[in-house]
Amino acid sequence: MYYWIQASPSDFSGTLPQPRSGHTAVIVGKSKLVVFGGLVDKKFLSDITVYDLENKLWFKPECSGSGSDDGQVGPSARAFHVAVSIDCNMFIFGGRFSNKRLGDFWVLDTEIWQWSELTSLGDLPSPRDFAAASSIGNRKIVMHGGWDGKKWLSDIYVLDTMSLEWMELAVTGTLPPPRCGHTATMVEKRLLVYGGRGGGGPIMGDLWALKGLIEEENETPGWTQLKLPGQAPSPRCGHTVTSGGHYLLLFGGHGTGGWLSRYDIYFNDCIVLDRVSAQWRRLPTSGDPPPARAYHSMTCVGSRYLLFGGFDGKSTFGDLWWLVPEGDPIAKRSPLEALPQNKDDSVHSRKESQSEGSAILELQKRLEISASVSSSGLQIVDELEDREFLELASGLIGDEVSNNGQKEIQAVRDHWRKSAPSSVKLKELGPLLRDYQRLITRHYLANGGADLTPVESHFPGKDSHRFYHIKSASKLRMDDIPKLLEEYKQLSSD
Repeated sequence: MYYWIQASPSDFSGTLPQPRSGHTAVIVGKSKLVVFGGLVDKKFLSDITVYDLENKLWFKPECSGSGSDDGQVGPSARAFHVAVSIDCNMFIFGGRFSNKRLGDFWVLDTEIWQWSELTSLGDLPSPRDFAAASSIGNRKIVMHGGWDGKKWLSDIYVLDTMSLEWMELAVTGTLPPPRCGHTATMVEKRLLVYGGRGGGGPIMGDLWALKGLIEEENETPGWTQLKLPGQAPSPRCGHTVTSGGHYLLLFGGHGTGGWLSRYDIYFNDCIVLDRVSAQWRRLPTSGDPPPARAYHSMTCVGSRYLLFGGFDGKSTFGDLWWLVPEGDPIAKRSPLEALPQNKDDSVHSRKESQSEGSAILELQKRLEISASVSSSGLQIVDELEDREFLELASGLIGDEVSNNGQKEIQAVRDHWRKSAPSSVKLKELGPLLRDYQRLITRHYLANGGADLTPVESHFPGKDSHRFYHIKSASKLRMDDIPKLLEEYKQLSSD
């Protein structure tokens, strides 16, 4: 059994990294975790934040060395790059800045905190983002795939960090489909590649192994698709695969979900690839898991895993979570000891409205709806003015709308109270969302605008009324539907 524990103030000292996604976080020299770059609110980052494992201290080092044209030290701002550590050095390649794919190559010496841009030799990789890379032993780096702005890639490059020479690996036989947003993890003599988004856009759930990367083995480079028994992960990209002990731990990512297929669904599940039994299995966990996300980082720190950042399609995270084994001193820690959640931790966190006056404005304030949303005019319309709502009612009871409409209103609400998420049709989402917003507003007004506690009592925590501010059903994701329907059923039964 493993336990999800949100980090507490006693776990760290120093300055925590700011929220971000698309960053890298690698263990360097077995003593420090180095976080670099990423993306937050359309801003690309170039900062370095370091976690000293022994002293449990976060700090920002003063770096020296060469820099980009704008005078800053080190690589320019970027996200979706690759980072690999060799000894005390962290190597950075590629990534994206705005709509530009990058192909520059950097090393950070963490003994003296000095950046150097490297002039590489040999077969240089093309600029790209969303590639995947891993170390081979303590000297070489292997990089696979990515997106160059025009096409998905399937090439393999090997870098010798001593000679700084790149070599494109010639691979014979069947190749994996080109992809980006996947993971590549060196496991003994094989590179394991999982998932990603492929040419044309499909998200994949295939697992491939590449041999021929170890010179001493004298193997001809070749790919093999692996189809392992057990509970395999659903197709995804933007996930992490972290090596720990005798297994690989896969967490998070996003995929395209089911019947509402044009919306992405984000994951927070933990799946283990057991290297001993060569099969997939779900990792049993206890405690409330972190919110689902992709483009985060997950790092093995001793027997623990440390999760940081990521993006869920709406918000960029800055939270820190531990995943710890049973018996760990923090395994049974109370959630009340977690780090305080500063509202700035989420780039898209809602700001309290400062407006006073009408009950609706006060409701928006209490529900922490942003000023930008409320000022744009969320319209709460009456049932009898909601054409799609009435059309649905007519289809359910087969009659013309009565004078007061109460029979029709009751029929629609009874229909949704009895519905499962998978049975709610796409055309029903708009009327469902608007009726949900009507019910929240009327519950609040019935209380005189004084107290939301009776309404919120069934939905503890910050997630209550989480869809009140959404103006259109087109903004809903596939995994929002069960949550919306659950809240709606409670509201309509009160």
